[in-house]
Amino acid sequence: MLLFWHLSESFTGLHLSEVQLGPVFTKQPGSVVFPLQHGENRKEVVFSCEAQGHPPPFYRWKLNDSFIHPRPGSRYSLVGGNLHISRLNKDEDVGIYQCLGSNSFGTIVSREASLFIYLPFCKTHRRNPVRVREGQGVVLLCGPPSHSGELTFKWIFNEYPSFVTQDTRRFVSQKTGNLYIAKVDPSDVGNYTCVVTNTVTKSSVQGPPTPLVLRVDGVMGEYEPKIEVQFPEVVPVAKSSTVKLECFALGNPVPTISWRREGGASFGRKVDVNKASGVLEIPYFQMEDAGVYECVAENSRGRNLVKGKLSFYAAPQLTEKPQDVQKTIDDTLVWECKANGKPKPSYRWLKNGEPLDHMEDRLQVNNGVLNITSLNLADIGMYQCVAENRHGRVFTNAELPIAPDFSQNLLKAQTLARQGGDVLIECKPRMSPRGIISWRKGKEALRENHRVTVLDNGSLRISNVTRLDDGLYTCVARNQFGVASSAGSLLVKEPTAITSPAGHLDVTVGESIVLPCQVSHDPTLELKFTWFFNEQLIHFGNLWAFFEKVGGRSSGDIMIRNIQPKHAGKYTCAVQTKVDSVSIATDVVVRGPPGPPGDCRVTAVTENTASVSWAPGADNYSPILSYAIQARTPFFLGWQAVNTVPKLLGGKQLSATVIDLNPWVEYEFRVLATNSIGTGEPSRPSKKARTRETPPRVTPARVNGGGGGHSELVITWEPVPEELQSGSGFGYVVAFRPLGAQGWMQAAVTSPEASRYVFKNESIPPFSPYQVKVGVYNNRGEGPFSPVTTIHSAEEEPSRAPGRLRARSVSASEVEVTWKPLAWSNRRILGYELQYWSERQKPDTASVIRTVGNKTSVLIRDLEGRCTYYVSLRAYNSAGVGPQSNTVNVTTKKPPPSQAPGKIMWNTSNSKVILRWDQVHALENESEVTGYKVETGRPSVVETNSTSLELSLPVNQDYVIQIKPFSEGGEGRSSRQITIPKIAGGLWRICRVMIPVLLCTSFLLSKAISKLYCCRFY
Repeated sequence: MLLFWHLSESFTGLHLSEVQLGPVFTKQPGSVVFPLQHGENRKEVVFSCEAQGHPPPFYRWKLNDSFIHPRPGSRYSLVGGNLHISRLNKDEDVGIYQCLGSNSFGTIVSREASLFIYLPFCKTHRRNPVRVREGQGVVLLCGPPSHSGELTFKWIFNEYPSFVTQDTRRFVSQKTGNLYIAKVDPSDVGNYTCVVTNTVTKSSVQGPPTPLVLRVDGVMGEYEPKIEVQFPEVVPVAKSSTVKLECFALGNPVPTISWRREGGASFGRKVDVNKASGVLEIPYFQMEDAGVYECVAENSRGRNLVKGKLSFYAAPQLTEKPQDVQKTIDDTLVWECKANGKPKPSYRWLKNGEPLDHMEDRLQVNNGVLNITSLNLADIGMYQCVAENRHGRVFTNAELPIAPDFSQNLLKAQTLARQGGDVLIECKPRMSPRGIISWRKGKEALRENHRVTVLDNGSLRISNVTRLDDGLYTCVARNQFGVASSAGSLLVKEPTAITSPAGHLDVTVGESIVLPCQVSHDPTLELKFTWFFNEQLIHFGNLWAFFEKVGGRSSGDIMIRNIQPKHAGKYTCAVQTKVDSVSIATDVVVRGPPGPPGDCRVTAVTENTASVSWAPGADNYSPILSYAIQARTPFFLGWQAVNTVPKLLGGKQLSATVIDLNPWVEYEFRVLATNSIGTGEPSRPSKKARTRETPPRVTPARVNGGGGGHSELVITWEPVPEELQSGSGFGYVVAFRPLGAQGWMQAAVTSPEASRYVFKNESIPPFSPYQVKVGVYNNRGEGPFSPVTTIHSAEEEPSRAPGRLRARSVSASEVEVTWKPLAWSNRRILGYELQYWSERQKPDTASVIRTVGNKTSVLIRDLEGRCTYYVSLRAYNSAGVGPQSNTVNVTTKKPPPSQAPGKIMWNTSNSKVILRWDQVHALENESEVTGYKVETGRPSVVETNSTSLELSLPVNQDYVIQIKPFSEGGEGRSSRQITIPKIAGGLWRICRVMIPVLLCTSFLLSKAISKLYCCRFY
């Protein structure tokens, strides 16, 4: 829809003073060069800036791309758009300034202006003399101060106003300020002073004088020219400017200077060569003047040459500027910006003083052309094209307004209102600049009154709505670029009311309650019920499992199941329709176990008691009946109940004494309260408190001893736990005496973790009885001793070796060893230690078997067959082992046969089972078979020295037969298991077994002979 109307149609009723215009600069700042004397800070600089627009623009300034914030008393102030800078500071104020002009339509940025502050020559001491020979060339340095703008240089010879005259022999560079004398004559001796003049400020300063002195050690001979003043290899020159090239040489004789263009091109008439050919000047520089220029210096001794290239450049100049346009919403904007310059300018665009966002898809910038598609209100404002190259930049402005448009913000098709309430019908057209908004009801203009108001933003407010306010409303928007309208209906509905009364509920923990929320409402409107608990929204679901909705369409009742103290508080039911909302609140009191008591603290301690106090916690609407105290220490897990005085702590009791505590133990206490509902959460633990020290009262347990080394009495005990030590510096007193003696010997053990004491004395007889007891002490004193216990001193190891050591091979893997036991004397014999090793082993790798008691034989198992073993024996007791017996040797028997019995056959005859098998033959290194063992799966094993065996028929269970040979070397390999089934009825069976084929044949059945033959081979 096109929303752009002719001004004469759309602007009826608008005053010209209401037309909005974006800012346009009428005055922009220019660069400033400012001289500042040393110590001077009262100077002021003013940058000018002025713009027109409606509403009138306001101004801001940037310094080096950062905003300046003028404040009362600061060095920066704004007068209109002009920026005043007082008390200049060279370090803070030098830089690039830009003015920004803004109004409600947009912002534009001025051209850049620079501020340069420079200081004149500092006063210096007289310079050192420059000493040269006659005929020698010399350079006198000027050293000008920092500056902005062009400087000119002159030199005073001896006294003012005698200035150095420039000729072929003397030259003053206007680039460096230095004075060059090609060949020094005696007339050149004197004082030289450099005079510098700033062409911008017209101020001049003088440097210190430099004396030139002639040396007396000879005259300089002739030499070829040496060019001291020359121009750069490349000199960029702006279009239409004047360029001056300097060239001067030292030499003897004085060199002549000539100029030429590379390639022999001629100079134009405008080119001026002056000052004895030391300067080449080209005014109004154009493209054709660019090229390579050469300076030639020569004398009779030779020639020299320098050259440089003059390159042409031009700052940007706009040739095509974007113009203000009037667009509608969703239209496309194309602005073109072109400029000449060398090098070719680049382009960028600003909107309201800020760079455009090139990342937006509908915005494109290409070689100065700005293209914006699908225009919207966000696009309105002031746009600037910036064309720039390294020699300068230029700005140009354009304004983008938007005609009124409702396409994206139509009035709501229907607006619902509650009878007796207020309603707001929003009108938000997109337009820029802002215009006028009016309203119609039906076809009539809507007039404002005490109930009907058009707000500043154009929206319509109606108060105390009645049924008469039903109808169609139209919003009309106008500005100087067009007019648009949008319409919507207002529907008036009956108000919503909650019929359930506000209430107060008193419940007990664990109960389930229903909170009612019944309403009356307009039947055409849908209801939405929302519940809040202490102003926090209730989310019905897993995290709020206690709450459940139980109401119908016109009811928002909820149920709270298994109510807890945390559910006490204010519940609010909020009912909302499309036109109004109402709410009702219910206070719920939950009676439950008490809350945790507060401020639990220990006020005093003794050795066995602690005074504890606390503050009452919340009673949760049921009086507190009693308190209980619990304690914990580092020595036991969890909290334990404690005894108190008084024993029972009533609901008014807020302190008590805890008794039966252990001395010198760190305790924490907590308090729990109980009412008729139950016991509540405990208080926070008190700070840790330690009971006072006392002498210890608990003695070590399990006092015992014995063992140890030669002449030692070893006493052991179970250490006293730390919580029973009653104080610091805890230790033990160990007392002992020979059995029957009167006096006690005592020793102190200072480590509380100690569990043994060893008394060593050469006079202690071995295995002598001693009475011992262990006492305790700490820094507060000594405690009691444990009961007296009798122990024995350390005994001595046996002094004799066992005799009559014999070894006999029992099988290929077993050897029986026997010996004569030692008689007991004053040295006990607890047992014997047997060592054995094979002929392929060393004695220090021997295996060991220990016996206990007075045993006189050992069977050594798991030996190798047909192998010689060495055996020795010694007695031992708690003190150690005795001397070694003589070593005996024994050779184990050959191993048993490795072949298992084969071709096992069995058959039945009458009530017998007959087994047969093949003879097992031993190999050369195996012991001969002496018999066979037949296992039937029953406890008994039958031995036979033949290859057959007769067994009774199995009746109650099957036979599981295994046969293995045996010899003097032991038992050989077993055969495979075979199963002989138990007898069924009176059936006779004959079975033969061979490996590995299974055949079964039934034959010869007759009335005379009732026999079944069944053959099996394995």
